Amino acid sequence: MEQYKKEFVRFMIDSDVLKFGDFTLKSGRKSPFFMNAGAYVTGAQLTRLGEYYAKAIHDAFGTDFDILFGPAYKGIPLAVSTSMAFSKLYDKEIRYSCNRKEVKDHGDTGILLGSKIKDGDRIVMIEDVTTSGKSIEETYPIIKAQGDVTIKGLMVSLNRMEKGIDTDKSALDDIGEKYGIDARSIVDMNEVVECLYNNEIDGRIVIDDSLKKAIDAYYAEYGAGYRM
Repeated sequence: MEQYKKEFVRFMIDSDVLKFGDFTLKSGRKSPFFMNAGAYVTGAQLTRLGEYYAKAIHDAFGTDFDILFGPAYKGIPLAVSTSMAFSKLYDKEIRYSCNRKEVKDHGDTGILLGSKIKDGDRIVMIEDVTTSGKSIEETYPIIKAQGDVTIKGLMVSLNRMEKGIDTDKSALDDIGEKYGIDARSIVDMNEVVECLYNNEIDGRIVIDDSLKKAIDAYYAEYGAGYRM
């Protein structure tokens, strides 16, 4: 596993973004872990987050694209911080673009915030975590309506690796097949467990034997691609 991925797992823990315990998800499932990307709130956190996204996107898609598109609302700071990181790390100017929830009819008009999208643009979409694909379902047609563009892929921070409500595929796999795009993540739950199981962080074991059993039991019921 790449070093930046190991660092990113710890970064999620240190930022209180990835938590372990007993959680009831929106789907009604009882989960032993929960991710809240809204906990990235400081300038330093957003700077580091953008760099992790930039490294993962560079590994997956290189620099051969024009725009980072972040679906409103959580995708907006991700697109901004990652485009800044691309400039810093790879000396590559990538434009950012996001959608508005409502079309603006005065001043900077339209459905888009940031860069306009034009014919020939190559786009990478960026999100925090995808559980249902709803935001992609909303924004994919918005992007395609802007012109003759190519969506090269999607990058999320964490692949939960669990079945959707109405499918045995993970959300990322389902999106990839439905829209014909390359859907990736900075890390997946296999990598998270590999990094944290019986390994100390600041003097404590984050995933001990008991929690590992709970995670494995959850994935025995809901897993999609998770390795026990």
